[in-house]
Amino acid sequence: MPRPLTVLFVPGVSPGRWLRVWGEREHEPIDARPAEQAKALAALAADEAELAFLRDVSPGEQPGLAGVELHVIPLYEETPVVVAPRDHVLAALDEVEERDLAGEELLPGQDADAVALVAAGAGLALMPQPLARLHARRDVVARPLAGRPGTRVGLAWRRDAEDPRIDRFIGVVRGRTANSSR
Repeated sequence: MPRPLTVLFVPGVSPGRWLRVWGEREHEPIDARPAEQAKALAALAADEAELAFLRDVSPGEQPGLAGVELHVIPLYEETPVVVAPRDHVLAALDEVEERDLAGEELLPGQDADAVALVAAGAGLALMPQPLARLHARRDVVARPLAGRPGTRVGLAWRRDAEDPRIDRFIGVVRGRTANSSR
């Protein structure tokens, strides 16, 4: 019996609608689970996962994963936001401009630890809006950052993969109906 189709997704990405359609249409097991970007890429490279929803990955050979080339379907772009303490002057704005960040301490990271540092007043954090929602707290706010490109989310798989389930999952993601052909 073949292993279930393994689909990884980075934090903040919600593949629920595609997984639901797969379950309704295919009636085949699927192993969908979150993974940090580097681990998801390594799992694709090691052939431990068939597909992964990733951020800002381009088709072709991947740095640090010698010889592994990926196909990538761009899906959508995430809005960049500034995470600030609730009592910060930027919290009063509907949208933050780059010039509003002059003189501000920008913290590294886009995880719960970075948001905790923001809440403690150590600085501000920049991240995609879904990550800000994932790590939301009452003592911080997230405001859209104007003039900065968003983060691209895409579905990636190995270029040398030959599993027909991959093509069927891609069809689900692209919105093909059960009766359409490729």
